[in-house]
Amino acid sequence: MKIKVRNRCSDFDSYRAARVKSLFNCESGANFSLDATLPDDDDWQIGLIVGPSGSGKTSIGRLLWPDVPIYDGDAGWPDAAPIVDGIAPDSAFDTVTGALAAVGLGSVPAWLRPYHALSNGEKFRAGLARLIAEAPPRAIVDEFTSVIDRQIAKIGATAFSKAWKRTSGQAVLLSCHYDIIDWLEPDWVFNTQTGELAGRCLWRRPRIELEIQQTDGRYWPMFEPHHYLKLPRPISARYYVGSVDGEAVAHLAVSPYLNVGGMRGVRMVVMPEWQGAGIGLRFLNAVAALQFTDANTYHARAQAFYFATSHPGLCRSLRRDPRWVQIGQMMGGVNKGKSKQSTRKTAKSKRITGSCTGYGGHQRAVQSFKLPRANINPQGCQA
Repeated sequence: MKIKVRNRCSDFDSYRAARVKSLFNCESGANFSLDATLPDDDDWQIGLIVGPSGSGKTSIGRLLWPDVPIYDGDAGWPDAAPIVDGIAPDSAFDTVTGALAAVGLGSVPAWLRPYHALSNGEKFRAGLARLIAEAPPRAIVDEFTSVIDRQIAKIGATAFSKAWKRTSGQAVLLSCHYDIIDWLEPDWVFNTQTGELAGRCLWRRPRIELEIQQTDGRYWPMFEPHHYLKLPRPISARYYVGSVDGEAVAHLAVSPYLNVGGMRGVRMVVMPEWQGAGIGLRFLNAVAALQFTDANTYHARAQAFYFATSHPGLCRSLRRDPRWVQIGQMMGGVNKGKSKQSTRKTAKSKRITGSCTGYGGHQRAVQSFKLPRANINPQGCQA
């Protein structure tokens, strides 16, 4: 496909304009021309047009599909509603939360804020989530990753690529940043600076090396604000932290669950700027595998690793992983009064003194999973 950009504007002859022309030997700034060759076939899903500002990216985007407006991620958000209501209002709840999780906006508290209250990084991902949920056949996104931190940009590009390729649409992204190319893994890239078109075989997503260490609870305060529950620390827990290049990015606590012959993982958090890169499940699997080795005092008694979560994105990932088995789901809360009576009865029979407040009383849907020891290969669970 040949695209010819021919932009014209007035040639001004004011004093300052004339002086600029004289000083810099510039005859005119009225004309801009660019010829671009883009793929003719439809056998692709993500294309990237990259180059410095003013090099014609937006002009190409407007001419590529004249009937497709350039997507504005900031437009159309309700002022008095959270983003979870502003994304695809007519779609199913799971579609919306799945889109948010897919692009790496997995911080549940952020779902409950209006768009204007989000950070720049959260706004960027919320806009991509809305685009994923709407899944138009064609989309053009300008200034892709231009206004956010470069770490968020790289992980966000990866998250968007994975999510968009699950749809059947085509997206052309316009960006002035070259550092996202390998992370995005586009089907083609057109460079407005050189005029070159390159195909998909040239890029591979960089490998993320995650180092896991066992520690105490000292890291939990930095992860706690990003967890959707406010609970006391688990009893007799061992804490694990995953780091990338010395930066703590993931957290999980593990407690004995020996009454059913296993260990239980709780308080799992992946830092927002790293969500969407696939770190969470790999980290969970690796920590689970450690519980069946000498790293766990109770490894001889552990026949399974148990994990429960309310996060719809993580639930879907666990169901897709053949090593995990779903063992239960509670789609509503439990009766706190009954729990309190049962707890008091048990305490009385065992002559235990202390407060018995009961558990439950919420409307949180919880899904439970089990990773049997037999499903662990000799190299562990890492993907």
